[in-house]
Amino acid sequence: MKTQALILLGTASAVCAGTPENIAPTPPAAPWITPLIDIRARYEFADIDGVDVSHAFTIRERLGLKTAARNGFSALVEGEFSQAAVDDYHGGAPGADPFDAANSIIADPETNELNQAYLQYEGFETTARVGRQRIIYDNAAFIGNVGWRQNEQTFDAISLTNQSIDGLTLNYAYLNQVNRIFGSDADGSLAATPNVQDVAANSHLLNASYTGIQGLTLGGYAYLMDFRDKPNWNNNTFGLSAKGDLAGLALYGEIAFQDKAGFNADDEALYAHASATRNLGSQAFTLGIEHLDAGFKTPLSTVHAFNGYADAFIGGRLEGNHNGLTDLYLSHTTPLFYGIKWTNVLHAYGDNEISTGYGWEFDSVLAKKFDDHFTAIAKFAHFESEGDAYAGAAPLPVTTRVSIELNYTF
Repeated sequence: MKTQALILLGTASAVCAGTPENIAPTPPAAPWITPLIDIRARYEFADIDGVDVSHAFTIRERLGLKTAARNGFSALVEGEFSQAAVDDYHGGAPGADPFDAANSIIADPETNELNQAYLQYEGFETTARVGRQRIIYDNAAFIGNVGWRQNEQTFDAISLTNQSIDGLTLNYAYLNQVNRIFGSDADGSLAATPNVQDVAANSHLLNASYTGIQGLTLGGYAYLMDFRDKPNWNNNTFGLSAKGDLAGLALYGEIAFQDKAGFNADDEALYAHASATRNLGSQAFTLGIEHLDAGFKTPLSTVHAFNGYADAFIGGRLEGNHNGLTDLYLSHTTPLFYGIKWTNVLHAYGDNEISTGYGWEFDSVLAKKFDDHFTAIAKFAHFESEGDAYAGAAPLPVTTRVSIELNYTF
C-alpha cells in the first residue's frame, strides 16, 4: 500500500507539473509584415523681406510595409504623400505645386512618390542595404535626410554598416542618386534651377565612430562626392570629431578640410564646430561656434538643423557660393509644465570673424511628447539682417518663420 501511495503521489506531481498553468507560454511569432505609419500636419508662416508672406497648411503621410527577417534578409517599401490644405506659398522650385515666385519660400510642395524601397541583409555583425533609403551620419551636418521638411531627402544607394570590433562602427555608402525635397513634379529644365527633383551621383561616403574609450566618442569621415549633372556640388571632404565629458561639461569638437570647395569646385576650405553644454538640474545651457570658410559646402546635409531655424543661410551652404560664415550661438533648454520642453537660441553671424556683420537671430521651440505615438512642436524664428553680403552682393533679407505641427508615428 505504501508503494502504491508513493506511485500515485509521484504521478499526481508529474501531472500537475505539466498542466498549462505551470508551463511558460510560447511567445508569439513576430508578424511577417509590419505596417509603417508616419503622419505630420503642419501650419507654417513665412515672411521674407522683399516678397509676400506665405501661409501653408500641409499634411504628409508616409505609409509603408516592412517584412520580418528570414535568414537575415528583409525588405521595406514606403510611399510619401503630401497635400496642401492652404497653399498660399512658394513651394521651393519650378514645377512644384504650389509655385508662386512672389511669395516667401516654404519648401513643402504637394507630392506623391516612392520614399524608400530597399532589400536588407543582417549577418556577421554587418547590415547591408540596396535600394532607395534614408541615410544620416553623425549630426547630419554633412549627410542627412532633411527631416524637417515634409518631403524628406533619400538616396538610391548601397550602404554597409559593420560592428565587428567592439566599440567601432564603420559605415560605407555608394550613392547613385539624390532624391531631393522638392518632389517628383519639380522641373529642373530652367538654367537657374537645374536638378531640383533629383541629382545623379557617383559618390562614396565613409564614416566611422569609436566608443571604446570610456566617456569619449571619436569620429572620422571621408566623403568623396561627385554629381554628374550638378558639378558645383562636387567636393572631397575629410574630417575628425570628438565628444565627451570634462569638468561637468559635455564637450564637442569637429574639424574638416574640403577640396573642390566653392561654386566652381576649384578651391580649398576649412570647417570647424565646437560646443560646450552644462546641465544645471533640469536645465541645459550650450555655448557653441560653427565656422565655414568661404565656399565650404554641405550639399547633402540637413541644413535646417544649423545656423538658425529661419533658414537664412541654407542656399549658400548647399551651393558653396557664400563669402564665409561664423555662427556664435547660445541656447537654453528648460522643462515647463505638462512635460513641455522649451528651448531658446540666440545666434550672432559674421563672415570669417565673430561679429554680427550678417545679422542675428532668435529661435524659440516648444516640444511636447504625449506618448510613444504623438508629438507636438511649435517653432518661432526671426533673423534680423545687418547688411553684409553672404552670397553675392546683396545682404540677406530679414526673415520670420512660425510653425505649429502634430506628429503621429506607428
